[in-house]
Order: sequence, then structure tokens, then C-alpha cells
Amino acid sequence: MNDLSLLAARLHTLAPSCGPVRLISVDGHAGSGKSTFASRLAAALDGAPVLRLDDLATHESFFAWVDRLREQVIGPLSRGECAYYAPYDWTARAFAAPRALEPAPVVLIEGVGAGRRALRPHLARLLWMDLGATESWERGRRRDGPTLSAFWDEWTAAEAVHFSADPSRPRADALVRQLPVGYEWLEGPGAAAGANHSVTESERIAPPS
Repeated sequence: MNDLSLLAARLHTLAPSCGPVRLISVDGHAGSGKSTFASRLAAALDGAPVLRLDDLATHESFFAWVDRLREQVIGPLSRGECAYYAPYDWTARAFAAPRALEPAPVVLIEGVGAGRRALRPHLARLLWMDLGATESWERGRRRDGPTLSAFWDEWTAAEAVHFSADPSRPRADALVRQLPVGYEWLEGPGAAAGANHSVTESERIAPPS
């Protein structure tokens, strides 16, 4: 298999979890590859919408976005309505004009904390990018360079506190591991029995060429 089409097909078979929407979270440590994987999966899902939690976090509070997510996104989607959320501008340090998020058959939520306790009742599936904290953070620091070193110091401390209090990996339905080419998809520790959460063997998945 040379793309993510099988994964996409499986997600389409899940029961809706938030109104008519199958809400899929892609969680993991900062720098673990969530954004790239979510973009590739969204493409395999025929352009499924992706809500990136970097648009909800702010300098003042990295993880205190649950109430805004419920009000601006979860509520409208659960009613089958178009959601509108105000993305945070990290340069201007202010919220920008509202952005639309349609109640598509599958919607991805990508970012650190996407599988947190408050969101899990609304999820059809929780995917965890299975790369350890230290390696993920080192990769993120290399990507962003020394100018953001102080920001990464603040972020990693906050992330460690968050996952200590509200871990996502133990609840993950599937673990996604990046390979030299593509991904490996494994049953997660939180996988439940039943058609909607069955992954019986590992699969190697290459990105679109």
C-alpha cells in the first residue's frame, strides 16, 4: 500500500461521535510529527478539515482552551452546524477573525492535548504519535532554531505538567510510529473491542508519493 487510503476508509466506517461528525484526534508530544501526519491523513480523507490546536492555545495559557473549543467548535458540530473559531495569531498575540469549520463526515483535531479527558467523549478515535517526549522535543527545537529556545523551555515544562495530570497515550485507540518511509499503525493501549475500534495487526503505511 502506498498511501493512507486504508486508514481513511476505516475512519469513514466509524460511528459519528459529535453530531454527524466523526471527530478524530491526533495527539502526541510537541515535535512528534502530528501536523505532518494529520495533513497527509486529511488529504487521504478527500480534504477533511483539520483543526490545529496551535490556533486555540495562547502565550498566556498553552492548555486552557477547552471552554472555547466546546463553545466555538464542539457545540456547533454536535448540532450539525458550521463551527466558527477565532485562531490565535502568535505574532500579533491576539485572536484573528473567525474561521469556519464545516461539519464534514470526518474532522481531525491535531495538537498536544487533542486526546485530553474533556474531549474524549466526543471522539470517534484517538491516535497517538508514538515518539517519546525527549526525542520529540529535541526534534522540535532543531526545527525551530535557537531563537525559540526560551519558548520551548516554557512549553516543555507546561506540556510535562499537562500529560502528568491528563495523559492521552494510555487512552489511545492506535499508536502511529513514523518510519524512514511512511508510518506504522499499531493497536493502542486504550483500544476497545468492537468494529469501531479494531486494529488487529500492525500496518506499514507509506506517505503519498
